[in-house]
Amino acid sequence: MHSYELISGMSAAVLAVALLALYCNIRRDLMMFQQNSYMNDRYIRWFNQSGESTNYLRIGGCIALLLCLVRHIPFWASGGCAALIMTWIAVSLFTRKYKKPLVVTRRVSRLFVVTALLSVCVTAVAWIVTDSILYAAVAAVALNVLSPIVMLLSNLMLRPVEKHINRGFYNDAQSILQSMPDLKIIGVTGSYGKTSTKHYLNRILSEKYDVVMTPGNFNTALGVIRTVREYLKPYNEVFIVEMGAKQLGDIKEICDLVHPSIGIVTAVGEQHLESFKTIENVQRTKFELVDALPKDGLAIVNNDFKMAANRKVDNVKCSRYAVSNADGADFVASVKDVTPDGTTFTVRGNDREYEFHTRLVGECNISNLTAAVVAALELGVEEKKIAYAIDKIEQVEHRLNMKRTAGGVTIIDDAYNSNPTGSKMALDVLSAMTQGKRIVVTPGMVELGDRQYELNKELGLYAASRADVIIVVGQYNKDALSEGLSEGGAENDRIYFASTFSEAQHILGQILRKGDTVLYENDLPDTFK
Repeated sequence: MHSYELISGMSAAVLAVALLALYCNIRRDLMMFQQNSYMNDRYIRWFNQSGESTNYLRIGGCIALLLCLVRHIPFWASGGCAALIMTWIAVSLFTRKYKKPLVVTRRVSRLFVVTALLSVCVTAVAWIVTDSILYAAVAAVALNVLSPIVMLLSNLMLRPVEKHINRGFYNDAQSILQSMPDLKIIGVTGSYGKTSTKHYLNRILSEKYDVVMTPGNFNTALGVIRTVREYLKPYNEVFIVEMGAKQLGDIKEICDLVHPSIGIVTAVGEQHLESFKTIENVQRTKFELVDALPKDGLAIVNNDFKMAANRKVDNVKCSRYAVSNADGADFVASVKDVTPDGTTFTVRGNDREYEFHTRLVGECNISNLTAAVVAALELGVEEKKIAYAIDKIEQVEHRLNMKRTAGGVTIIDDAYNSNPTGSKMALDVLSAMTQGKRIVVTPGMVELGDRQYELNKELGLYAASRADVIIVVGQYNKDALSEGLSEGGAENDRIYFASTFSEAQHILGQILRKGDTVLYENDLPDTFK
């Protein structure tokens, strides 16, 4: 009896801490699932590539499970070890800090409830069938190892529910838009630059119109639907819609809802190749916006990108703009002067020249401003109002945002979503800083498919000629960046390696001096190591 009571008591302890650890595991799984856009295939691809299946928490769960199943070890010993391991997992997950923590939306709540119910059912069935709390404890420990599978199963079960809910939201948004026939809708897409262009255009058009734009990164179909339902008001005159895409048809889906009359394509480049596979698919997807425009609409296309410049547009009037590739461009921007106060530049088009001053720096920002200028001129905004707005435009956070610290250090924040073209532009801005050391902190670029290694190697090669000190963060692109830096002639004393961003900050604290400039180029979410 004493032995039975001991086993039951120990089993109850293991079951309790295993369920607590399972709660923490499910929350973390959901966080990573959310960062992978609730898509099973993307989550599975990340899970396989990230080393998630062999991290110390998963290994700890497997050890705990094996200990529970080994019969010749006294259960007070094996169960005690299992309980300690489960406690360690729970504490580790509960106290861990994340760059992008779980956002508890209604969808997340539904997923959590279904995943938790499935887990409880498995545990209860194990207890009922065996009539032993011991096997309920074993099942709970096993679920800690298999929690991603349970979550993916829950997502499959909820698909009809999510589809029904989303269809209701879609119909609601469609009705709102149909009730505003005079609303001017502008779509903005591109491999990069679309968010900045959206913000610049919003500021300029606000000089004449009542404007609303999709906030933050609400650039998916569901994000646009949410914007229409929650932000669009009957008195709005212009609606600027940022359109993101991870696969063919994503832009078309948004256009089928909002029906834009003006479409801006800021870039066609090597971004999200992991899902698009080829640059041709990127081009086809971005130009879904242009293809959706009405005959009396306007396409505004960046000619600085080969895959945008060579795409014929014959279904609608097309104004092409450029900074570096003037051939065939209707509007050409030229930088006249760059000072600590910003940039003076001109835009030639419409048989005249416009001159502007902006607090922004970098060719990419001038390009994005030019696209906004073309759209504003099309909508009849006066030149002096455009110039006033451009002079007042604030830098968009984490997109080549420059600021100076109290200690005399210049920070160039380009931490959002690095890409091959934008990263080189950011490094060019860094290289123009002649006072003090030029330091770049980067984990490299992601979602580049088969060209991941090659393009990060090129980034390292370019950084070697533009920066005095390079701090490589994380393991994901470490080898590629290191090879590029080596080929670029960067000496070992110029290169530092940091496992985390916090460690990189510690290194900076040791080497930074007044007058130095630091470029933060990309900041990967928790889905990358």
